[in-house]
Amino acid sequence: MTERALRHRFPREQRLGRQRDFARVFARKCTASDALLLVYVDANDLAFSRLGLSVGKGVGGAVIRNRIKRLIREAFRLSQHDLPAGLDIVCVAKPAKAGTMHDYQRSLSSLVKAAYRKYQGPRPEKVS
Repeated sequence: MTERALRHRFPREQRLGRQRDFARVFARKCTASDALLLVYVDANDLAFSRLGLSVGKGVGGAVIRNRIKRLIREAFRLSQHDLPAGLDIVCVAKPAKAGTMHDYQRSLSSLVKAAYRKYQGPRPEKVS
């Protein structure tokens, strides 16, 4: 693989999977939103950022929800090196007309940076 291909991978370690990690990020309440996404961020003490997704049934049927998740994952994969490192990012898709991958990429990039600017202070206590 070329260096660029290796740089733009999205390995399992960059995915947020545990409920307690989602709860910690939601408890931080450091958010930004637009017509497509609501983004929560919190620090993770790692050298890279991790992505978690929440796409509810209100967004659409299973096919639409899965497509939106694929688009957001691809947007993160392509823009992860332009985002601040060391963040846990949870994207909540809003029930709106589904955008293109470039729409999600622009939205994700600007919202993560906006939410990160709001980030301050110590983390909240652990959520059980």
